[in-house]
Amino acid sequence: KASKIEFAIVTNLENGLSEIYEPGKSLSKEFEIHKEQIDNFFKLKKNGVIENTEIFIETYIRPIKVIIVGAVHIAQYLVDFAKSLNFEISIIDPRGYFASEQRFPDIKIINKWPEEAFKEIETNVNSALIALTHDPKIDDPALQHALNNKFYYIGALGSKKTHENRCARLKEAGYSDQQINSIHGPIGIKLGGRSAPEIALSIISQLVAETYKRWKKFLFYDFSHPFSGRTIKKNSRRK
Repeated sequence: KASKIEFAIVTNLENGLSEIYEPGKSLSKEFEIHKEQIDNFFKLKKNGVIENTEIFIETYIRPIKVIIVGAVHIAQYLVDFAKSLNFEISIIDPRGYFASEQRFPDIKIINKWPEEAFKEIETNVNSALIALTHDPKIDDPALQHALNNKFYYIGALGSKKTHENRCARLKEAGYSDQQINSIHGPIGIKLGGRSAPEIALSIISQLVAETYKRWKKFLFYDFSHPFSGRTIKKNSRRK
């Protein structure tokens, strides 16, 4: 598969001239004098017109990486819900009988323990984690990776008692109350449902809400949002 890139379209609204901006690449003289402001718009993933100019920047972002730990029944519904959103799903589960291509077609599956699996996924503060196994040997290392890398969303399935025990283990491992409190546990918004699709819906709803919270301060226009899905493949870039 061709990899997706992040870029921006820079347009002079006065004369209609436009070109593609990519980090580290030079611009024409028309836009080079505004490069610092264009860089700032791009870094903040926002659209808008540079102040006191007619230069408009529209950013095109990668899908948001969401790592699901635990190829359980709920995960199948999460994948279905995520298909219509700008999420790039990866599933980690060392238990091969759960995480199979038959159960999760067209999804990146890593049949390894989290410590090894995360070596195959590039993650950062714009990544999200959903832990579903209830097994501390699988969930805890994934949660620690997410906390260490400051994922913007971290959620873990389980009862209040399960989450209390989880928090105690993380506390013992040296994590602060602030870090531990950033974990959504029990995961999901309160819908009242208990079936797998209802739980999945509550999780995806919370993930969407937290995604918008993170991006809200960057947005200038209604069409500039994390679920626009405006991505482009390297081999199909506009000329």
